[in-house]
Amino acid sequence: MLTAEQKEFRAVIRRFAEEKVAPHAAEVDNAAVFPWDSFKACVEMELPALGLPEAYGGSGATSVDQAIMVEELARVCASTSLTMLISKLGMIPVLYWGSEALKKKYIPNVALGLAQASYCLSEPDAGSDVASMKTKAVRDGDSYVISGTKYWVTNAGVSDTYTVFAKTDPEAGHRGISAFVVEKDWGVQVTKLEEKLGVRGSPTGEVLFDEVRVPVENRIGEEGQGFYIAMGTLDRSRPMIGAQAVGIAQGAIDYAVNYAKQRKQFGRAVTDNQGIQFMIADMETKVEASRGLVYHACALVDDDPDNELSKFGAMAKMFASDNAMAVTVDAVQLLGGYGFTKDFPLERLMRDAKITQIYEGTNQVQRIVVARSVLNR
Repeated sequence: MLTAEQKEFRAVIRRFAEEKVAPHAAEVDNAAVFPWDSFKACVEMELPALGLPEAYGGSGATSVDQAIMVEELARVCASTSLTMLISKLGMIPVLYWGSEALKKKYIPNVALGLAQASYCLSEPDAGSDVASMKTKAVRDGDSYVISGTKYWVTNAGVSDTYTVFAKTDPEAGHRGISAFVVEKDWGVQVTKLEEKLGVRGSPTGEVLFDEVRVPVENRIGEEGQGFYIAMGTLDRSRPMIGAQAVGIAQGAIDYAVNYAKQRKQFGRAVTDNQGIQFMIADMETKVEASRGLVYHACALVDDDPDNELSKFGAMAKMFASDNAMAVTVDAVQLLGGYGFTKDFPLERLMRDAKITQIYEGTNQVQRIVVARSVLNR
């Protein structure tokens, strides 16, 4: 159950999203450009600070509060919601495993919206199989020299810092991975930007590190701790992907239902047909069930006494994204031929929903996480 303050917060963010974000959504998608106007509006609302500690310039809000914000932004523009997600993802390793100096250096600017961050884990042959990464970091005095290529980097070319995972001991498998904060001006090269199906306003690219020198103090945690940092980070970020999926699905059902109530066929409203009512009932149930699971997982990000975040984070992301895909497909169907055109937002929402089943661990991987948790208890 949400508190009265959280319900009021949702109403405020919904009004903000509809007034400041929604008007740019279609053009951002069509042009495949970063939603700068929407991002700047979010900064003015101090939304980047949400979910970051007050000690480092954040608002100290709960993860459920952050999920509400992400959900309401995604309801009108998934690309804008991703701008609020990705910098937090890039800073989670610093926040939980970084030195105090790293926290003070990088988190405040992200909280203020003055800087953005990216998360560099995947490679051409190391997506779900993180341990197969080839990027390496070689110690050289008081620095590391990082060489390698990272794929599927969200915010590539926009971010000011890149949280990079690299092998410091290539012979040690996943135990040889370490994590680093790399500033863009140290030689980070964006060599390719992808042409994507959805979330087209959020750049995704290939990032090259060609003997980039990084100070030792920019290592996150200890050498060899990177794999555990990466997995711990994803445990904490996956519920927010679930929140994004819920928002996309909610936007689709809201638009489709409002349209169907006005659309007349055979002399009556489309919604007078029982078959349509059953579709709407199923869509609404899927969204509400997803929301409940997502909020539970988000609550565990802040307080996980039974160490169940990994399982619930995976379930929330998997369940909400699968339902978002199903709901957006049905929403397009409710509009018939109109839903298939760019004159209406449903086809965009459907395209945006797809990535939530893929990034931060495919839903097939999430099922493995859940199954192992159940089988090992």
